[in-house]
Amino acid sequence: MTASDPCFLTVAEAAALIAAKRLSPVELTRAYLDRIERFDGTLHAYVRVLPHEALAAAHAAEAEIAAGHYRGPLHGIPIGLKDIYDTAAVPTEGGSKLCLGRVPAADATTTRLLKLAGAILLGKLTTWEFAIGGTAFDTPFPPARNPWNPERDPAGSSSGSGAAVAAGLCAMAMGSDTGGSIRWPAAWCGIVGLKQTYGRVSRAGIMPLSFSLDHAGPLTWTVEDAAIVLQAIAGHDPRDPASAHRPVPDYRAALASSDLKGVRLGIARAMFERDCSASGAMGKAFEAAVEVLRGLGAAIAEIELPPLALYNATASLITRSEGFAIHEKTLRERPQDYGALARDRLTIGAYVRASDMVQAMRRRLMLIEATEAAMAGFDAILLPTCPDPAPILGELAPYFDNRRPMYMRPFNLTGQPALSLCNGFDDTGLPLSLQIVGRHFDETTALRIGHAYERATTWRERRPGL
Repeated sequence: MTASDPCFLTVAEAAALIAAKRLSPVELTRAYLDRIERFDGTLHAYVRVLPHEALAAAHAAEAEIAAGHYRGPLHGIPIGLKDIYDTAAVPTEGGSKLCLGRVPAADATTTRLLKLAGAILLGKLTTWEFAIGGTAFDTPFPPARNPWNPERDPAGSSSGSGAAVAAGLCAMAMGSDTGGSIRWPAAWCGIVGLKQTYGRVSRAGIMPLSFSLDHAGPLTWTVEDAAIVLQAIAGHDPRDPASAHRPVPDYRAALASSDLKGVRLGIARAMFERDCSASGAMGKAFEAAVEVLRGLGAAIAEIELPPLALYNATASLITRSEGFAIHEKTLRERPQDYGALARDRLTIGAYVRASDMVQAMRRRLMLIEATEAAMAGFDAILLPTCPDPAPILGELAPYFDNRRPMYMRPFNLTGQPALSLCNGFDDTGLPLSLQIVGRHFDETTALRIGHAYERATTWRERRPGL
């Protein structure tokens, strides 16, 4: 890696150079394809690379820009999509034997919007099977590996998305988040992951896992890049029944000020000290981040949320029930074609009673109300994204069986926007993470806080040493 390596430009930096005709989308695309060729044999971030299609799109983008038809900051930017996003004429297989050879007739709404913005699709990225299966070795695709240490897990389910962005194998990637699957790989891969408000971004054409909890969103190197991507994909879509009719603000403009005076932040300390104690390194990095934000002018106090276990149990029951409803037919007809982890985790939903599901949905409303009440007087919540840095590849049992529950799922349940970003490294060089949770449809505040933190620290200057 060198300072001049175009694969380590942020989206914002590359966009400025492309707009000024100082960087060719074709040259940038070739640089990414070369880097994928060099490193993806180790990282397995991609399940399908599209070199010919990407170069054709790059040539078209270059011609448009030369003719004065610049579409905006994603025009000519090479990206990747988690392989649950439908792509017309390109297979979308969900990491599963069940979907091998599945070629959608149309793009997902987000795929279409990114193409309209001028983004160039480099390929489809590794996913846990149907976004639930875990780091598995019995599916058609090898699991992605963490670029900071390939013996470590990148987390999931947007595993390839996190690994690809961190390794400089695409400028940004799209993931999905039902219980943390954007923020978790962002945390362990040392990048930015944004789960926007439920309903802000369409999920039409994305393989579902839980209708009530699924979110789509970007993984990027910086908070500014996440704001750029969100601008392109946010908005109402009649194809998604949960899509919200809400105005879309100018996300990037909200980042203009790094002064956080007047911003009120609540630390959800009980979650990571009582409910599930964060590791020493994660806790130390969190406290240091709090002091940075305080130094930027933010007012900071403690906030008391309901117990983490209550959020997680409610969300887990809903996810398992809805996941089983989606997969019931194929689980009955072709159980052998699922990987063991996905099959076992989905089958749990068969044992959930209708009365349990009703009570879970009622409990969800109560937790939303309790969270909103706790946030009275606060603009955002602060806590780590997860309790530990990345473990050895596949050693995820403590996170699946609730011995080490994550701090992400509560905000899938409430539907609030939540941003994960890097706030340091442990003694072995593995990334640590900070989570910023905003009010409903107030992504701008979470982005503003995260961007101010990034500008005040040097963590974005450090890249994996592949």
